[in-house]
Parts: sequence; structure tokens; C-alpha cells
Amino acid sequence: MHILIIEDEKKTADYLRKGLTENGFVVETAENGANGLYYAGISDYDMIILDVVLPDMNGWSVLSEIRRNGKQTPVLFLTARDGVQDRVKGLELGADDYLIKPFAFSELLARIRSILRRGPGRLQEVLIIADLEIDLLKHKAHRADDQLDLTSKEFTLLAFLGQRKGEVISRTLIAEQVWGMNFDSDTNVVDVAIRRLRKKVDDPYEEKLIHTVRGVGYVLEER
Repeated sequence: MHILIIEDEKKTADYLRKGLTENGFVVETAENGANGLYYAGISDYDMIILDVVLPDMNGWSVLSEIRRNGKQTPVLFLTARDGVQDRVKGLELGADDYLIKPFAFSELLARIRSILRRGPGRLQEVLIIADLEIDLLKHKAHRADDQLDLTSKEFTLLAFLGQRKGEVISRTLIAEQVWGMNFDSDTNVVDVAIRRLRKKVDDPYEEKLIHTVRGVGYVLEER
């Protein structure tokens, strides 16, 4: 899952990035409202975590512009603005949740997962493709009766392919969604990562699930 954090306090942004990355999310950050609005417009994030008090453009304006541009990306306000009127304003502008600083990371994580679980097309906790099972909540994957020993990045890559099962995904999109938008997609790191993933997910088993579409990218599906 791909999350954008719009937060001007570097210490807070680094803390959020570290914690969310450890829990399997791909995280990008913007240090002010204008940059956050730009990133939100050019990429499809699964969620945006948004501060209210930001340089040059506050969080209220950022959210208003995101919604005015037709983006329905879930937004969670994370802010020190703790007044009732602030919370009401945030939710009425279209935020999906509102959490006040200081906060417990476990509560933030629970709220993120709760938002992602809501409604069709949101987070599905367990993905099943043939005998492959990907548990997004527990951050584990099994093939047949075997638990797969995946690195954090390998799990993120497998989860991304699983969430788009049956869809051919380009190397550029994989690079953007798994490694972040500033990643240099001209390198062959995607192909290298896929090869490593195949050794664990496909090589020991007769049925292969990760397929190459020549000149395009990769697809995870049962054939």
C-alpha cells in the first residue's frame, strides 16, 4: 500500500516513514502543502496522512483542492489542532479520520487499516491466488503449507502484485509503487527483485504464478 505523508516537522515525518515502512507500506513525504498537493495529483496513493499547519498552504486547503480535483484518496488528518471545530471542519471537508498529536503509533496504524478496509476496492486483508496466501495484516505469505521467508521489500512487491492479480503491471509502475516515485526506473532492479521473488514463490512449486509479459511487465495469476 502506498501512503503520502504531508508533514513539515522532519522528526515526525521520519518517525512515520520508519514505522509505516516497517509495517509494509511504501511511503513518500512532502514537507509543505504545495508539494503535497502536487504529489497527490500525479500519483495514485492508497492514503494521505495530512497535517493542518503547513508552510505556504494549510491542510484544509490541500484537502479542499484534492477533492475539487476529483481525487477520492482517503485522507487522515494528523495534527496538533485539537479543537472540536477543527475536527468537525476536517471531517466536513472530506477527511476520513482525524487523529490528534501526540499520538500512539499503534492507534495510528489501527486507524489506517480501518480506513483501508472500508468499502469496495479498499484493503483486503488476505489475498489468495491458487495455493498462495498473502496476509497483508500479519505481513506473512504462504505457498501450499509453507511459510515464505520474504524480506520486507519482497513482501511489499508480492503484495502489490497480489492486489493487482491478473493485471499486467509495467516495470515503471512497479518501481513507482514499490520503491517510490523518485526511484530510477531505468535500472534493472525490478527484474532482479522479481527473479529473487520467483525463487521463493515459484521455483519450489510446479505451478508458476508470476509471469513475464515481454516488453510490458509482470502479472501474478493462476493459469
